[in-house]
Formats: sequence, C-alpha cells, structure tokens
Amino acid sequence: MSETTEQTQVMNALRARVSGPVHAPGSPGHERGRSGMQRVDRHAPNAVVEAADAEDVRAAVAVAAEIGVAVAAQRTGHGHGTGLRGGILVDTRRLDRVRVDPDHRTAAVGAGATWQDVIDAAAPHGLAPLSGSAPGVGAVSYTLGGGLSLMGRRYGYAADHARSLDLVTADGHHRRVDAHSDPDLFWALRGGGGSFGLVTEVEFDLFPVSRLYGGSLYLDATDAPRALDGWRRWAEGTPEELTSGVSALVCPDMEGVPEPMRGRLIVQVSLAWAGPPEEGPALAEPLYSLAPVLMDTLRELPYTESGAVFDDHDDPAGFRGEGLLVDALTPEALAELQQLAATDRPFMSVVWLRHLGGALARPPEVPDAIGHRDAAYALSVLTFTEPETGEARALRAEAAALFADHTRGRSANLSFGAVTEDEVRAMFAPDDLRRLTQIRDRVDPHRRIHTNRPIPSAFGG
Repeated sequence: MSETTEQTQVMNALRARVSGPVHAPGSPGHERGRSGMQRVDRHAPNAVVEAADAEDVRAAVAVAAEIGVAVAAQRTGHGHGTGLRGGILVDTRRLDRVRVDPDHRTAAVGAGATWQDVIDAAAPHGLAPLSGSAPGVGAVSYTLGGGLSLMGRRYGYAADHARSLDLVTADGHHRRVDAHSDPDLFWALRGGGGSFGLVTEVEFDLFPVSRLYGGSLYLDATDAPRALDGWRRWAEGTPEELTSGVSALVCPDMEGVPEPMRGRLIVQVSLAWAGPPEEGPALAEPLYSLAPVLMDTLRELPYTESGAVFDDHDDPAGFRGEGLLVDALTPEALAELQQLAATDRPFMSVVWLRHLGGALARPPEVPDAIGHRDAAYALSVLTFTEPETGEARALRAEAAALFADHTRGRSANLSFGAVTEDEVRAMFAPDDLRRLTQIRDRVDPHRRIHTNRPIPSAFGG
C-alpha cells in the first residue's frame, strides 16, 4: 500500500468513527498535535486524532488494528513522544478531567491532565499527589514510567500508589486494570511504560500534605570545585521526609539571565521537605557554606506552588539525556563531573543528580515493574542540540563513564529522547524484563503500540 493510499484510508476510517477532530499532514491541527516540549525527531503520522473522550481513543486504536498501522499517544507536558512514521497519533490533551475523592484520598486523572491540574484539584481538600518537580508534566505518562516525586523519599514512586488504570489495548478493546482484574498487566503498567496500550485514565492515592518547605539555593561554584560533593555529603545525612537534587551548568552571558550568574558555573541545590515546615531552615543551613549564594528561594510554600522548588524549564527545545541510576557517588567522580559541566561548549548542557533511597528503595504493597530500587542516586546529563552532534554524544558518554563502576541501570523517566533496546533492557532486572516481554507479546503481539521506550519482543523484531 502506498503512503498516499494508506493515509487516505486512515483518514476516511477515522473521520467515520471518532467524534473529535482528525487532522491531516500539513494542517495546523496536525502540526500542533505532533509538537510538544521535545522538538527532536517529532512524530510524522498519517493522521492526528484530537480525542474528545476515551471512546475516540478506542476507535482510533481499533482503526489502527484493522488497517495494520502503528498507533501512539501524544500526551501533555514532557510526555510528548517521538519517532512515529505514518500510522495514527492520538492527541490526548482534551482528556484532562480530574476527579478527587477526598474521603478515600484518591484522584482519577485523565491522560491529558498535567500535574498542576491534579495539584489544583486536590489542594482544596488538604491533599497532594506524588507529583514531580515540573508541574507541567503529564500525570499519566509520568506514572507509567514510575514517577520520581518531590515527596518520593517519604512516600515512594507515584506508580507504587496507582490503584487502577483504564486503557485501550492494541486490539481496540477498553480495559480497566487493577490488582484483581489482571495482576500481570497491572504490574507491568506501573513502571513498565507505555508499551501495553493507550492509557486514558489512572486512579491513584493522594496524601495529606498542603504545605512544604523548599526551593533552591543558586551557588557560584566557579571557584568551588567540590560543590557537588558537598551536596552529596549533606544529602546522605538527611531524613526520608527530605527529597533533594542538584544541577550544574554554565549560565550564558545574555539578556534574561540575572547579571551575577552570567558566565558563571551555577550549582543549583533544590530541596523539598515534607516534614513540619518550621524544621526546614535548620536542615538546609549547612548548604549555605558550600559556595557563595547568588540567589535563595528557600521558603515555606503551599503545595500548589511546588513547581517553584526546582523551577524546571518548560520551553520547547531539542534535547537528549542520559538517565542513569547509581549506587554511590565518589568525590573524585563528582569533581570530574563538575569540571565537565564547567567546560565551555558550543551548546548548552546541564548535569543533575537526585537523591533516592528512603521509601523509593522499599517495595510497594502491591508489586510493580519499577527497576533498580537499590539505586542511591539518579544522574541525568542533558544536551541541547538540534540536530544531534558528536560532541554532545561524547559529553553524555564521558559523564556516564565516570560512574560506570557504580551504575545499576537506567531510569525510564529520566532518559530523554528515543532509546535503544539495550538501553530499555538496562531499565529492568532480567527476570522482570522477561515478564514484561511476555506481557507485551500477549497484549500487543503485532507491536502496534508505538512508544519512546518499547519493551522488546520475547522473540525479537
């Protein structure tokens, strides 16, 4: 079948069966639907379905199954996928409903909802979700990958607290999956990623948290080569109620960057303290001696403003990133990592680390597929280049090599851009990967579901 014939067949079938708009290549709706924060290797589908409801998702997947083409979900926030060529892209942005049950402390969240949507819906009840550092991230895609929360060391991964998931599997059938209806699929969906169907809604727990102590210290580390290691030494002694991270980058000398930061190596130490807010300042006090403080945003804040803690960027860009999980950080490796971050390059790069452990290291009440819980830290190296360059790849590889002796595997949530099968294999324990491939082959034997981090087939291909 020629590309033009297939495209016509797909468009006609979709327009006859879905209630939301269907966008053809070259139209504004198609361009909007395939574009998101990530601008590397954007999707190029034969059609974009702007799903009005879960039934539109089911109909789109059914059409893909009948015609024999791939189908992918384009979620909100950072969850925009890449690499689909032809086939059907389902834009879930309209599926943004959030229903809070304050008595049971749960929220049912549509595939198009961001964490800020969930945070705002839960806050009037004195509740909060296990949202991440960026409130613009899609709540569902984040949870499918595991979900490293601002309160992760206290409560665990977001996926640990998912109660049920609604999805459309590759055969075009809608399913509600929980620990009783399909234990294997429920296990796989929580941490195993998007290979098992197009999820339309997730129900998960909320927690009685209305305020945090948190924010960031922006340190001038230009003449403080041990700043990253200073954070490590401090973090290792902190209680489980505190989740923290650190990043390092050279700020460009340009308008929009605060004058004291321009051209300097900035180490940003960010923390979220989920214990009694009045105890936060004393916990943070040792950080002020790591390097000169250029800006201080630490304060008590309502959870509705939790995005200010890490102050992550939400601007569209082309970027790629390593997401490694390590069991230890040595002072020597951290000093070399900081030096890499300080080296002048023709592109922007950021290295950052997150402290794990605590509840993140403990198995949940109902097991899930999240890998490498024994990791103590997550390391990410982001490079902003489009197109990709050899120098950017070399930087990520050099940073990863510093921790080779302590690397446990890769993080599903923190690997940005398309990944190889070997990289997906490194996200899970071998026995878990075998189980995931068996479940993948059961629910999608023809590999119709397209995702950034596909679970390999048990039989290859």
